[in-house]
Amino acid sequence: METLKCWRSLHGYIVVFTFLTTVSKGSTCEAPSSPQCFRRKADESVYVCEWSMNTTESDVMFDLHFDGTKFRSIKKNSSEFNEEQLITSRPVYVWVVAHVGESSCTSSRMSVTLKHIVKYEAPQNISMSWLENNLNLSWIEAEKHPALAEVRFRQHEHPTESWEHRKTNTSSGSSMYRVIVANLLRRTAYQVQIRHRSSQAKNPLWSDWSQVVIVPAELEQKPEVTIKMKLVNGAREVALMWKPMPHAAAVAGVTYSLNKSSHGCPCVKRRHHIDTNSNKRTIYVSYSAVNISVIAANPAGHSPPAIIQIPAEPVADLKICDKTLLDKKLNKTTCLELHDLQDGDSKPENVITLMAMKRKEREQIRKTVKDYVRYLYFENRCDGWKSQTVKMCLFYQKEDVPLRPQQLNSSGETHSSVIISWKAIPPVDQRGFLTHYSLCRVKISSQDEPKVCYNISASLTKHRLENLSPGSKYNISLAGVTRVGEGLKVTKTLTTLPEKLMNAWWSLSLLFVFFFISTTCTCILKRIKNKIFPPVPTPVIPAFSPYQPESQMMLERKEEVHDLTLHQLQPEGKSVPEEAEETYVPGGEWDDGSDEDVENERDDSRMSGGSADECLSPGSTDEALRSSRGEKLTDLEQVDNEIAMLTYRNGLVFDVKTD
Repeated sequence: METLKCWRSLHGYIVVFTFLTTVSKGSTCEAPSSPQCFRRKADESVYVCEWSMNTTESDVMFDLHFDGTKFRSIKKNSSEFNEEQLITSRPVYVWVVAHVGESSCTSSRMSVTLKHIVKYEAPQNISMSWLENNLNLSWIEAEKHPALAEVRFRQHEHPTESWEHRKTNTSSGSSMYRVIVANLLRRTAYQVQIRHRSSQAKNPLWSDWSQVVIVPAELEQKPEVTIKMKLVNGAREVALMWKPMPHAAAVAGVTYSLNKSSHGCPCVKRRHHIDTNSNKRTIYVSYSAVNISVIAANPAGHSPPAIIQIPAEPVADLKICDKTLLDKKLNKTTCLELHDLQDGDSKPENVITLMAMKRKEREQIRKTVKDYVRYLYFENRCDGWKSQTVKMCLFYQKEDVPLRPQQLNSSGETHSSVIISWKAIPPVDQRGFLTHYSLCRVKISSQDEPKVCYNISASLTKHRLENLSPGSKYNISLAGVTRVGEGLKVTKTLTTLPEKLMNAWWSLSLLFVFFFISTTCTCILKRIKNKIFPPVPTPVIPAFSPYQPESQMMLERKEEVHDLTLHQLQPEGKSVPEEAEETYVPGGEWDDGSDEDVENERDDSRMSGGSADECLSPGSTDEALRSSRGEKLTDLEQVDNEIAMLTYRNGLVFDVKTD
């Protein structure tokens, strides 16, 4: 009996030890979460069951139980089952048992009706765009009907901030779910996550959260592009550079798209994509007009295009095409461009392009070339991957006479000339190569004066007509001339100004006034000068030439002597008697024979050595004259010195000052 008690006691210890051992081993196994079993869509026949478990063991095995049905040895945290394997129409209990080594742990049981449970995949391929301050989000729809979505977001610059949640119903269409998150800042970058669930299932489950998506700021401004261009072997090298986009718009990367909208050779790539690290690009274009657009794009949208218009390369003295390849067969490296110049400018949208193609297609394009229309002809060829222009000229398929010029005006009319001006014939009305203008004038009601015409350069829009008759009427006509002939004329009648006689009278009057004023001023100035600086009279000194008479007969000339009284000049300081101040000449006043009297006075002065009160008789005068004439040059020099000292006073008396 005691032995039996001991055995029972030992068995009890063994059971307790076994239990404690089991409990100690099972304590390392953490029970998994309750399984979720569902379909991805309401019309699918495959069910997915998934659960989670916090363990680091790699050899964990799971058993999934559906009431009495058991699915063993599942190595993952999820498993798929066909609808035939499960009970879907009524509630069943579902649980999972995890086996870790020799221990196991069981999840809690859940009662579910499988056909009522739907769980969508996490949203994928999320696209975004800005509309004002509203963020539009779209992703691939799970089912054809709308769903309920939950969006959480935070600013990209503050990744540690808590998420802000918004729930809304989606709109569906074009196989996409769409939601709008309102009242955000379009110039700010955000981090966004989305999850959704069915709105039709009785027991829908939230999908997993999508990956974090970075929503950049909106690209509001077009790229600021600058270009540098140079000519290289018949092509133009265009170097494009632009500034980087703002940081908030470039957090998710920026790509640039270059679009060359031209009708050039097919060897030129129409579109160039550039990665975000590059802000420059070099392309080659031909001499023809081209538009280059640069567009910046990020995941939230794209910027407005920056359009660079590059006109056709101007060529001085552009020639007329002598021959073209329009009717020739072209190879693959050659293409032709015809730019319509009706508006005077080349636009890429008005370009006809011919290249290597089928004959019928080529003929169809060839028919689009119009008559009487000016084209800019380009012959382009491919040089590697560059487009090169080898010929450029002006082309008319067919020419005609031009239409009439517009706005024939006259200005600057005079009695003999007038300026004629007009508006140039626009290219659309020239209908051919304009060589010159023909300007003609003809005088009305005149049989003598013929019609006169002038050839005016096609680049000029005015001309002066000269040598016209005053006060006459003229008919003026103007017409454009092409290689085909002279076009329609525009006419104008004008009248020259009559010749004005008043102009001549005014000229003469002004000339007379000028001379009158100049003469008057001269007289006034002379009178002023005479008052300030009175003139000093110059004494009359007859010319005296001493010479020896040729004969004695000349010395014996009879002289007529009038009654006169000679007085001796008194030296300075001595008074002269009052009656001696005047010389009495009984013969009367001085006349034209004053020269002879002056000569007598000279002789009297030589004889003044006698008595002052003594009067000389005529006989003594003759004697004195003979003696004086016998004197030599010494006496003549003395006379000259005395004459030089004469001072004219009161017009009658000569005083002699002696030293």
